[in-house]
Amino acid sequence: MAIDLRSDTVTKPTQEMRAAMASAEVGDDVYGDDPTVNALEERLAALFGHQGALFAPTGSLANQLAIRTLVKPGEELLVETRSHIVRAELGAAATFSGITTRTWPSQGGLLNADDPLEIAHENAGPYLVSTRAIAVENTHNFGGGTVQPIAEIEKLSVAARARGIAMHLDGARIWNAHVASGVSFVEYGKHFDTISVCLSKGLGAPIGSVMISSKERVAEARIWRKRYGAGMRQVGIIAAAAHYALEHNIERLAQDHARARTIATALAAIDSSLVDPTKVVTNIVGLDLSAISMSAADLTAKAREAGLWISALGPNYARLVTHLDFSDAQCDEAIAILSAILKSAFVAK
Repeated sequence: MAIDLRSDTVTKPTQEMRAAMASAEVGDDVYGDDPTVNALEERLAALFGHQGALFAPTGSLANQLAIRTLVKPGEELLVETRSHIVRAELGAAATFSGITTRTWPSQGGLLNADDPLEIAHENAGPYLVSTRAIAVENTHNFGGGTVQPIAEIEKLSVAARARGIAMHLDGARIWNAHVASGVSFVEYGKHFDTISVCLSKGLGAPIGSVMISSKERVAEARIWRKRYGAGMRQVGIIAAAAHYALEHNIERLAQDHARARTIATALAAIDSSLVDPTKVVTNIVGLDLSAISMSAADLTAKAREAGLWISALGPNYARLVTHLDFSDAQCDEAIAILSAILKSAFVAK
C-alpha cells in the first residue's frame, strides 16, 4: 500500500469515528434543527471565545464567508503573498464578493506585524482602495507549517483595530499551532473578528470546517452559505465526526510533528540545502531542490514509483505532510525512499 503524504486531508475515519457518525442525532440544518451541528457550532464558538459559529463543507468556503462579512465589494483585504486565501482559493474573493487583495511578502510565511501595517490604507477616499481587513494564516501552509508568533499577532491586531481594520484568522491548522506553541484557542481567538477552522486536516474528520465570529456576522454568513448552494440538511452525521475529532485528535498532533522533524532531520543530513529541521515545527516538511538538477515534479514521480506520494508545489519545492494515518514504520520507509532518490540526485549533479 502506498504511503500518502500529499496532505493531511487524505486521512480516513477510524472505526470509532464511523461509529459516532452512525449514531449521530440529526435534523435539517437549513432550518437550524440539527442538534449535532448546533452543538458543534456552540462548542467551537466557546472554544475560541466568540459568540457564534457556522458549519461549512470546506475551509475555502469558511474563509470566504468570513471575509465577505468584513469587506464590501471594491474594498481591500491584505494577505501574505503565499497565503491560502490568495493562492489556493481560485480567486473566490474577487469572483463571489468583489473583494480586491494586496499582499505582503514574508520569509517562510512568518508574520511580522509591521509588514501589513506599512501597506494598509484605511479610509483611502474616492481615488484609492480602502483596506478593510487583514488575514493571517496559522499555521502557514506554503510557508512550511509556520506557527505565527502570538506577540506579532497581538501587535498587528491592536494596531489594525485602532485604525478600524478588521482581522481574519485562516486557522485551518490552528490545532497544530496550538499544540506546537502552547497558546490557547481563546488567546488566539481574541485577536480576530472572524476565524475559520478545518476539521478534515490534522484532526482527521472526513469533511467540514467552521466559520466563527459574532452572532451578527454568523447570521449574515448563514444567508450567504445558502446563497452559495452550501445549505446542508441532515449533516449531523458529519458533525459527529468533528466532535469525535475534537475529543480525541488534538493532542496526538504532537506525534505528527515529531515524525515531520524526523524526516526533516534525516534529509538535512544528506544536504543541508534541502530543509532546515529547526524550522519544521508542525506537520509540514518543505524540500528545496534548487541545489540539484532534479525538479519537484521529477522527485514526486520517482517517489510515487517507489510507493511514496508527495506534492510538487513549485518547480523546486516539494511538500510532505504527516498525519494520523502515517505510522513510525511508514516514516522509516518514507525516509529510505527519499534518501535513495536524493542521494542519487546529489551524486549526479
